[in-house]
Amino acid sequence: MNRSTHEFFDIILRYALLVLLSIGNLLIFYLVFTPITVYSVFFLFNSFFTAMLNGTTIYVKLIPIEMIPACIAGSAYYLLLIFNLSTPGIKISRRLRMIFFSFLFFLIVNVLRIFLLGVMYISGSPIFDIAHKVSWYFGSVFLIMLIWFYQVKIYKVKEIPFYSDLRFLYKHSLLKIKK
Repeated sequence: MNRSTHEFFDIILRYALLVLLSIGNLLIFYLVFTPITVYSVFFLFNSFFTAMLNGTTIYVKLIPIEMIPACIAGSAYYLLLIFNLSTPGIKISRRLRMIFFSFLFFLIVNVLRIFLLGVMYISGSPIFDIAHKVSWYFGSVFLIMLIWFYQVKIYKVKEIPFYSDLRFLYKHSLLKIKK
């Protein structure tokens, strides 16, 4: 198999995997990360307060803190995976390390975010609502970008997500303009 054929199959495989993992409204991400996130946040609350867990709701001082899908942030994990799998030229072992690192880093920051917001909520902080909205709408996007750019630097990624694949496909297409 020549190099071009190998790269075509690599593109098909990477994007097919992205489509497959998106089936069921990102179900796989929520199945994996809901228990990890809920139990991690519960552990933190139980370390500082007396907490009880009922499903995905943590009770602290009898105040419920419900872990809804937006708290779990399955779409953020998927976006990290999109950046990773839409970037060509990464060996499988490095790609897996990058995915593990990005997911772990995001999980830790997300658990800390939920815990800190929960502490603000149960203490009746007047800035809870704004902190909650800012951390979700702006903080999560900023964090995803920060994680990706940090990985690009650490792992010396040379290619650009999507663009590098499109450039390769165009170069090998019938649409290519001959000079």
